[in-house]
Amino acid sequence: MAIIFKKLTECKIEEAVTAWNRGFEGYFVQIEMTAETFFQRFVNEGLSMTMSLVAFDGEEPVAIILNGVRNIDGKKTVWNGGTGVATSYRGKGVSKQLMEETFKLYADEGIEVATLEAIKENERAIRLYQKYGYEIIDSVVFLSGAVESQSAATSSIQIKPIRPEQLPTFQFYKENVPWQCQWQSVRPGEAQVYYAAGDEQLGYCLFRRVWNQTGQLEKVIIYQLELFSEFTSDIINTIMAGICGEADHSVNIMTVNASLSNPVTQYLIENGFSKATEQVQMVKQVN
Repeated sequence: MAIIFKKLTECKIEEAVTAWNRGFEGYFVQIEMTAETFFQRFVNEGLSMTMSLVAFDGEEPVAIILNGVRNIDGKKTVWNGGTGVATSYRGKGVSKQLMEETFKLYADEGIEVATLEAIKENERAIRLYQKYGYEIIDSVVFLSGAVESQSAATSSIQIKPIRPEQLPTFQFYKENVPWQCQWQSVRPGEAQVYYAAGDEQLGYCLFRRVWNQTGQLEKVIIYQLELFSEFTSDIINTIMAGICGEADHSVNIMTVNASLSNPVTQYLIENGFSKATEQVQMVKQVN
């Protein structure tokens, strides 16, 4: 078995999609993609075709790794947005070859920090990443819950709507968060900054609203919700009313890769939100 590697720029889109779908067959979460959803993900999340690889056995695409590169906290940082190996090639050293080929790319690109998230139950993948120098720095969760209709009219909190790309202009913005939660990955979304009386900054939220075909708010996806001091249920209720646009019906809420060390995450869990998926956030300092 002679495995060869090609950058995504050297592949047909069908080959990349085949490699992805084979690589994630039987995975913990169903993430099968079409050519359209594959391309859309590349655009939305700022992934790099020159930094992503497909492994071939002859003409057959059998494995894939997707990568994106950004400057985060002044360091050239890469995110592994998915590593998959076809079921019949697992346990045959293909994943190790893929990692080694990937780190050659990282070296050529001058990468300083490598990041990824791995599903908590995927112990085999976590061990592989640890073998290559990644360390677990946090646990992050996808939560789901519902917020009943409510009004923020009586609250003393001031809500200032801004665009996601304005967030980095605020000193309090957390740049170093999981890739999909960074403002660059949520360009079609919205953001709000929260103030108490006297212009005291309380926190901010980066989120996206999803509407159904009848124009009704269907759900809200929260990518970051950071509060800077102790908070009350009234504050959370006001924020939820704000991001739901004071909808007159119950709205489904989902968080993406919310840190378990964030008190807001713990509050949501304690108040009825359920864990859909838990992942470990991993980082490697690259020489």
